[in-house]
Amino acid sequence: MTATGKPEYAMYALNDYPLDDLKIIYRILHAQLPEHMELMDSEFLQDLQTHLQVHARAEGVDVSLHAQWNTWINGGTTPLRGV
Repeated sequence: MTATGKPEYAMYALNDYPLDDLKIIYRILHAQLPEHMELMDSEFLQDLQTHLQVHARAEGVDVSLHAQWNTWINGGTTPLRGV
């Protein structure tokens, strides 16, 4: 068992992770696209983006507007260049 009480080798759903952690992972993966184009076809990255977009929409973000999505994914701050 882990500290959270879940079995050590349990599979977790995206909903089981803190949203802020998922945003960090998304930002890091997205920043790697220019050097690792294979990420564009990654089912995980697509699922992660869809999951985050659902949360963003629920918070009133228009994810079709890059500025709104970018602000939300960066926690309401201006992103660092390349992230």
